[in-house]
Amino acid sequence: MTAFTDMQLDALRELANIGSGNAGTALSSMLGKSVDISVPTAAALPLAEAVAVAGAPGELRYGVVVPVVGDFEAIVLLLFPEPDARTLCGIYGIEPSTPDGHSMLGEVGNILGTNYINVLSQMVDMVMEPAPPQVVEDMLGSILSSVLLGRGDGIDEALVLDSELIVESEQCSLSFLLLPSHGGIKQLLERLGL
Repeated sequence: MTAFTDMQLDALRELANIGSGNAGTALSSMLGKSVDISVPTAAALPLAEAVAVAGAPGELRYGVVVPVVGDFEAIVLLLFPEPDARTLCGIYGIEPSTPDGHSMLGEVGNILGTNYINVLSQMVDMVMEPAPPQVVEDMLGSILSSVLLGRGDGIDEALVLDSELIVESEQCSLSFLLLPSHGGIKQLLERLGL
């Protein structure tokens, strides 16, 4: 159960919508195709619940991991279900499990993650620098375990933004998880005056 009010979640969703608008423009420019991104749901959840929302542990996922450093430390984790990664890469005749597929998913994830982080950074007036992304292909449970082990015990909650990405009328879904260090979501909300 989330400890955040509807107003706080609305503010986080609005930040995500601004970031997705910027990301859509940047992705459209990179891909040379029309791109629309929507964020129908936003939730700040305890870590265990956020992990459950992302899917079943045994499901194949393509993950793009973008570390965030600066005044606010976190990990952005974008998770593409296998069919959606295949659809996205298939627009260019690429298989997602190939080096070219990983490269494409990495660029898409980097653009999405960086745009969300840049909007967040501007809105809360904190330095947040995204580091180079890493693409992983594994079962969801393995990806989450690896990411969380790499962060230690400092993550207690996650901001989950389920998103819909439409590229040239091809629809793809993805989960965007912001995994801040302990108390990070409350810190963001305080900086927003909420």
